This record gives sequence, C-alpha cells and structure tokens, in this order.
Amino acid sequence: MSYVIKRILAMIPTVIIVMIVSFMLIHLIPGDPVDMMLGDEAMPEDIARLRHAMGLDRPLPVQFKEYVLRVFSGDLGMSIRYRLPVATLIRQRAACTLMLTAMAMIVIAVSGLLTGVIAAARANSWLDQTLLFFALTSISIPVFWLGLLLMLFFAVNLRWFPTSGFRSVFAAGGLSNLKYLVLPALALGLRRGALVARMTRSSLLEVLQEDYVVAARAKGIREVRVIVVHALRNAAIPIITVFAMSLSSVLAGAAITESVFALPGIGRLIVEAVSGRDYPIIQGLMILFAFLYLGVNFLIDITYSLLDPRIQYE
Repeated sequence: MSYVIKRILAMIPTVIIVMIVSFMLIHLIPGDPVDMMLGDEAMPEDIARLRHAMGLDRPLPVQFKEYVLRVFSGDLGMSIRYRLPVATLIRQRAACTLMLTAMAMIVIAVSGLLTGVIAAARANSWLDQTLLFFALTSISIPVFWLGLLLMLFFAVNLRWFPTSGFRSVFAAGGLSNLKYLVLPALALGLRRGALVARMTRSSLLEVLQEDYVVAARAKGIREVRVIVVHALRNAAIPIITVFAMSLSSVLAGAAITESVFALPGIGRLIVEAVSGRDYPIIQGLMILFAFLYLGVNFLIDITYSLLDPRIQYE
C-alpha cells in the first residue's frame, strides 16, 4: 500500500512538468490562432478584440497560472476552432477511439501471442522462419501504408468492409457496426503484434531451456500444457511490458489511422487541432495522454508483482 501511495504522489510532479512543457512548446510555435480564425483580411481592432477575449494578450506566466487552475478544477478550456469546451469534444470523440483501441489491442494480443508461441514451439523450423518473416514485414510497413493496402484489398476489391466512416455499437445495427473498425484495428494492431510475437518467441525460448520445463516434459506432460501452464507464465513479464506499452503506440498511431479511414476519433481531433493551432485542445490531449501513460506504467508494475511473487516493492 505504501508503494501505491508513493507512486500516485510521484505522478503529480510529472503531470505538472508535462503541463509546463506542453504550454511552452505550443506557445513557441510560429503563427497566431487569431489570424487563422479571422483570416488575412481581418481588421486590426477585430484581431485585438478577439485576442483579449481569449486571453492571448496576457503575459505567459499569467496565462499558465490560469491554465493550471482550470485544469485542476476539471476545465480544459474552450476550443478556439469549435467554440466548445475541450472536455466536451474529448467525450464526443472518445467512443470511436476507445473502441478502435480495444479492437487493436485484441489484434495485438491474438496475433502476437499466437504467432510467438507457435514460433517458439517450432523453433528453427520452416514454420518458425516463415512467421518471423511475416513479423519483420509487418514491423517494416508504416501504419498509413498498411491501412491503404487493407482498404484497397478488403474494401475496394472484395467489398467486405466499408472504406471509411464510423457507427457506434449503440446505434442502429448494434455489433454489426464493428465492421467499420476492423480494417483500422488491423492496420494498428498487426504492426505492434509483430513486436509482441518476437518478444514472446524470445522469452519462451529462454524459459523452455530451464530445468523445471525439462522435468515437466520428462514426466510425460503434453507439450501444449508445458508451454501454456509452465513456461508462458514465467516468460510473461517482458511480454506484458511490450503489450502494455503497445497502448501508447496504438494511441499515437490512431492520429494517422483515423485520418486515413475518416474516423471521428481523438486521433483525428489531434490532427485538426495541430493544423488549426487550437492550443486548448492540444494541451488538454497532452495531459490526457500523460495520465494514460502514467496509469499504464503503474498497472505494469502492479502486474509484475502479481505474476512473480519474488518481485516486491517498498
């Protein structure tokens, strides 16, 4: 319990540092959001009036102080482009990104673990070499290019899935609406799943040489049980690390994937905010991702101790 409290307290300065860095980086970017909103033909008095209304004419320390107070009170500010609260925009876009992330993580888990276990069980065979070849190929293909290839083959040629768009499972159609996210989830998940597969193979090959595994085989235990029950759990720590950190990669890749497949998610909101220099949205999303990243690392540490009792935190 003391370790949990220490970790939670340690997150606070990290979040503050992220807020400072994001605030300064955004304000050092060339360009003025007011000019982009009003256009080149705007009158100087209109520009000055809008800058004052948005608080952009105040000193940076004052802006940062007000920003910090708003964030800790739950107010992420008002979007410059949409004229809506940033928290509201995030809630509106979150459903699509959460569903896409969940499906991509399922793809990573299934493709990565299954491929890695099979490759380790048939080490140095033609099947192992073939799976490693496809894993290396998947890692080498950029997310946007893989998405376009999947769209061309499965959506344009075979017409199995829609090329773009999104419908929630709570809308008309129910679970059948998941077809809108199959190709984006494959584009996001296959590349990271290849990394999980390589890590699974490497970790399993090391564990399979241990004495207790040799003893289990000598007792006549089936190979599937030896791998799944005895070996996989002891090889799980590095695998879980790569799998959990894949969440960050999926969220980062969502910005590109959602743009390719025209999905109304948080990733596409990031692209729109950066192109429109919408400071409040960028700042709010950076803080959100900082919380997610810290939370994932915290859960990884707790999972370590659950899988291996020898790992103790103080």
